[in-house]
Amino acid sequence: MIRILNIEPEGYCNEARTILNQIGEVVEAPLQRIELLKRLPEFDVLILRLAHQIDREVIDACSRLKIIVTATTGLDHIDIDYARSKGIAVLSLYGETEFLNTINATAEHTWALLLALIRRIPQAFFSVRAGNWDRDSFRGSELVNKRLGIVGLGRIGRKVACYGLVFGMNVSAFDPYTEKWVEGVVKRATLHELLNQADIISLHIPLNAGTKGMIGTEELQILPQGAVLINTSRGEIIDEKFLVKALESRHLAGAAMDVVTHERELEQRLECPLLAYAKVHENLIITPHIAGATYESMAKTEVFMARKLAAFLNESKIEGKKV
Repeated sequence: MIRILNIEPEGYCNEARTILNQIGEVVEAPLQRIELLKRLPEFDVLILRLAHQIDREVIDACSRLKIIVTATTGLDHIDIDYARSKGIAVLSLYGETEFLNTINATAEHTWALLLALIRRIPQAFFSVRAGNWDRDSFRGSELVNKRLGIVGLGRIGRKVACYGLVFGMNVSAFDPYTEKWVEGVVKRATLHELLNQADIISLHIPLNAGTKGMIGTEELQILPQGAVLINTSRGEIIDEKFLVKALESRHLAGAAMDVVTHERELEQRLECPLLAYAKVHENLIITPHIAGATYESMAKTEVFMARKLAAFLNESKIEGKKV
């Protein structure tokens, strides 16, 4: 029988759980890394979200593992090439465009971060909670007629562009790869052209060798004085030290992040310059990679991936270890 280990079962969709139980024996265990390394040899399938880094050490512990399942589009938490070299298939949401077009969570969170930043909502709330009612201290900015620049006009970038148009913004984008453009969105020829003509920049690109460190000191300096930056992609796309400098100097008025570098590794995360800066400054908002974490989106993606696993097992005729 196929044995399946789900290491992030909290809040897991019951419908998806039912599908998995029809496939094989399911063990739900929120294991820490040391425990995971010990237990992995018992299982054929590993299911996870984003809490673990599945690197060579983990993969080398998978003597029996045949499939890794992750209900994510980004795959920087898995060493895919090494897994495949060991004969382990990686099933994800990457490339599932038709299905992903039905998921709105990340685009909506992008907009929530933007509104929270420019209207100073967290600060105003904490002030009220402290017993104050100081209206004049929390004057914000309107979005209408602001210049919204989008890096990456994929499925999320397109949704954010549409939100911008509805809010009466002047929307432009840079994406040399997409064939689907959005009516009303100006096409910029280069990244620098986009950055130079934007009051708000929102990043919607995958992390790969070409995008790592894409927003560095030169790019941040190109942004107009008083611009703001939103990132719901991956932390490694931005040079965080230079972003802190841009915020400290007030060249950037603010930034809102849902991601930081090394977010899954506690010791390295604690050294993140953005987290240190946010403790004592109000022009940076950080959320813990929750953009895609809505009840609706997680249920839909978990059911989709459970069905994808069932189909893959059926087509590949994989069987569990004989006992």
